[in-house]
Parts: sequence; structure tokens; C-alpha cells
Amino acid sequence: MPEHIADVLPAQAFQIEALRRRLIDQASRRGFELVIPPLLEHLESLLSGTGHELDLQTFKLVDQLSGRMLGLRADTTPQAARIDAHLLNRSGVTRLCYCGPVLHAQKAGPGTSREPLQFGAEVFGHAGPESDLEIQDLALEVLAHAGAKHPSIDLADARILKGLLAGVDLDPLALRDIVESLSRKDAASLGSQVAGLPEPARDGLLALLDLFGGTQVLQRARGLLPRHALITAALDQLEWLAQRLEADHPELVVSFDLADMGGYAYYSGVRFAIYAQGCAEALARGGRYDEVGAIFGRNRPAVGFSLDLKALSGLTDAGSVGAAIRAPWGDEPAFKNAVRRLRDAGETVVFDFPGTQAQECGHSFDRELVKIAGQWVLRPV
Repeated sequence: MPEHIADVLPAQAFQIEALRRRLIDQASRRGFELVIPPLLEHLESLLSGTGHELDLQTFKLVDQLSGRMLGLRADTTPQAARIDAHLLNRSGVTRLCYCGPVLHAQKAGPGTSREPLQFGAEVFGHAGPESDLEIQDLALEVLAHAGAKHPSIDLADARILKGLLAGVDLDPLALRDIVESLSRKDAASLGSQVAGLPEPARDGLLALLDLFGGTQVLQRARGLLPRHALITAALDQLEWLAQRLEADHPELVVSFDLADMGGYAYYSGVRFAIYAQGCAEALARGGRYDEVGAIFGRNRPAVGFSLDLKALSGLTDAGSVGAAIRAPWGDEPAFKNAVRRLRDAGETVVFDFPGTQAQECGHSFDRELVKIAGQWVLRPV
């Protein structure tokens, strides 16, 4: 097998499928509509707009029918934006969810698969914090149903950096270096990179390195960062979200890291990562990316999140897929009717083929179907 690609064996596969159904049902109850985009499409569509961030993660191949370059999707969000813009083309709010495999040319992080089973949800057409909150609520809800314990959410906002650098003439490479230094909290590198910037921008960028922790971070940020409409809007919205998340999820730990600029070129506003006890990596990531549909001709607000169902299934032991009934193989109508009734009622019935004995196959046999006094009945094993 290729590196970081693996089979999913029966017990875990059953668990993942059961989890997939529950997550889609949870999203559906909130009005999210399921879409199933294709695994591959023209490369320029997959890498349009914010999708350019996925270039190094995308497997590429030539279409034998047209000679054009195709890509195997590394993220489903650009496809959901294309569906919203071109196929649905609604004027109001659209809620979409999806669940399917994505392929990564490179490993995304320690212990990660290059073939995640990505579940995600997106809200298109609403710019207010209410849709950010709905997405975060849904992410927390599905993680709780999957068995995540003692969750914590880390919040940041791309508008803070945009506000600090508003009006500053900075080339893309210099901006990339600043973002990387902020994300690494590398004070020495950042100091040399911002030395020539105007004082408000320079001091504000350096101050970001220490602006992480609990809700007191926001008050400190208001005193340390320059007054700018984007910065004020970001801090106000982060505070609004934190208050409601803490009220609705008493067990949740809310924290902030205003220097975390991961995905800066992708996100346009609030971004978040959700962690849980015993998990070194974030279980879900998301945020606001209002530019995602621009390349498709509909530059409208968008916010969403995604997670890997394979990683999520590891929160609990796969264990047994449930108890089953052992039955001899038979061809008489009364026996077939008895088996059919049991299966229609949701029971698992496994045959002993002639000359063999039924294997448990992930199930444990707690009953058997036997013929007693001419009747097919169940008895404990």
C-alpha cells in the first residue's frame, strides 16, 4: 500500500458508516441539504479562488477523453461553493453538507491519513455572526455524538491581520513570511520582518505574539492593538461568539490565539479549531471564507467546517458491531419465513453453511434459531 493509505477493516468500517449516518442526520435536522460532488473534476475548478491553497495537496492526472488536466479533490469546500453558485443559484441562505473521501498528495499532519473521509457543512448567503455560531454549534454537536470528551475551541480572526496591515505596501512573499512567523510565534524572525513597517502596524504585529489564552485576551487586545474598523469588528464578534458558546456548552473551554494565522489566504473572518481530551490534533476546523465563491461568479458570504470521520471514529473502540443470531442453513419455507421476519425486525441472522460453522465476523452470537416441536424458535446460546 502507498504510505499513509490503509484499508478500513470490518469493525471500524461499520463504526464509521454508523457515525456517517448520524452526522448527516444531525445536519439534516438543522436544514442542511446533502450533496455528493464528484471525486475528480477539471483542475482549474478545484484550484480556483481559495482552492489555490490546495495545489500541493492535489493529485493531478490527464483526462483520456479530453486531454485536459483533472484533479482528485483534496477538499470539498470549493466544490460546494461551485454547486451553490452554478447549480443551485439561490438568492437566500443555502445550507449544504457532504461526506466523502478526499485525497492528499502529502500527509497533513502527524498520524493523519492521506485519504480522509471528509464530513463538512457550509452556510452560503449569510454574513452575520449567527451563521458562524450555527456552524460552531453543529461541529460541537457532532463531536459530542462521536464521543469527544472535554472539548475546547480555539478562536482567531483573519481580519485582525488585515486591519493591522491596511494601507501598508507589502509584497506577497513578505506577507507570507510574517504569517509564518506569527503562526510559529517566532519573535526574532517577526521583529526583523516588521522593522521597516509603520509604528502602529509594527507594534500591533509584535503584540499579537502574546495575545493568547482565555477571554481576558480580548480586553488586552483592545488596549494593545490600533483602532481600526476591521480589528474592532473582529474582537466584537469573537466576544459575541465566546459568550454564547460558553452559555450553550457549559463543558466547553473557549480560548483565543490572535497570532494564529493558519489558512490566512483562505479565511476572511473568524476561524476555529476544536480539540478534545486525548487528541493532540484538532478534530474539526472551520471558519468564514467569504471569497470562496468569487471565482464562480457569486461572491457571497460563506462559513463552514470539516472533519475526518476516520480520525473521529478512533475516539471510541470499534469493538463488536452487535449481537447476532446463528442459524443452520435451510431451504424449507417455514425456516425462510422465520429468518425473513427476524431480519425485517432488524436482527442479524448468520447461516452455518453445510460442513462449516458460522464465524462471528465481528458479531457475537447470543442466540440461535432451532427447530423445536416443528417450530422455529430462538434460544440463548
